[in-house]
Amino acid sequence: MFFLLGLVAGALRSDLEIPRAAYDVLSLLLMLTIGLKGGMALHGNLSVGLFAELAVVAALGFLLPFVLFPVLRYVVGLNVANAASLCCHYGSVSAGTFAVAMAWVEARSLPTGGEVTLYLVLLELPAILMGLWFYRRFSGRKAPGEGSTPLWQETLTNRSVVLLVGGVIIGMLYGYTGGDKVTAPLTEAFALILALFLLEMGLVASETLRRLRPRDWKLLAFAVAAPPVLALPGLLAGAWIGLEPGNLVILGTLTASASYIAAPVAVRHAIPDADIGMAMLASLGMTFPFNVMVGIPLYGLVAGWLTA
Repeated sequence: MFFLLGLVAGALRSDLEIPRAAYDVLSLLLMLTIGLKGGMALHGNLSVGLFAELAVVAALGFLLPFVLFPVLRYVVGLNVANAASLCCHYGSVSAGTFAVAMAWVEARSLPTGGEVTLYLVLLELPAILMGLWFYRRFSGRKAPGEGSTPLWQETLTNRSVVLLVGGVIIGMLYGYTGGDKVTAPLTEAFALILALFLLEMGLVASETLRRLRPRDWKLLAFAVAAPPVLALPGLLAGAWIGLEPGNLVILGTLTASASYIAAPVAVRHAIPDADIGMAMLASLGMTFPFNVMVGIPLYGLVAGWLTA
């Protein structure tokens, strides 16, 4: 509902806005809290089987771009730069969508494990690397500044990844009670932080949607059709390795989501002739609202069938 409020306010051209500094604080708190919650759930629960599970998740991150690139290139009809860019965005994941999925499964008391935060981290990097590889392979160009800071290093040191991984480590070391004077206020305020974050996302999505043009229909069709299709590999792989229902919903949601934070930063540097606005229109303007309002309940329903 907070997302819809922002969407409607933006459509009505209201003067409602979240100050940039406040949005930065909200996004930082959201990433840190997600990491802490995951780490606390992992406290004392590490096992050998967990590493096999994480290997399957990482494999998805490398495989999905191989499906996406030919579809974007030959069905949607994008040039190499934009096809590679959307490969990065749709092969990667949305931390905002992840947070909504976490709230959704918690509200329904579905069992989850702390490793779901690691899913988010493991699916972030591979798609960006694969998208850049496609660009170099099929355009014959190299990224600007190649030979300076490697892309993998730039992606791993992105503030979202640093906060997620740092939060996981801190939560894993201290558990639910060890650092509760610091962690309890953050975890208890998770729903409020998420609500305000979604209000801002609604405003941004509304602004993005104003760029819609009739000739963009193929891209928009892809942005709506892709999430349920991309959710299937995550749901099927998760069911195959025996994930708990909550974990299964979150993995399906992640493979269905599209990055609008980390991927644009990497693409802007590595694929300078890509249209970032086009990627944001698809990922934030169409796919994010679809997942928040329709996709997550749908993936939950399919996960219920697979685990019945």
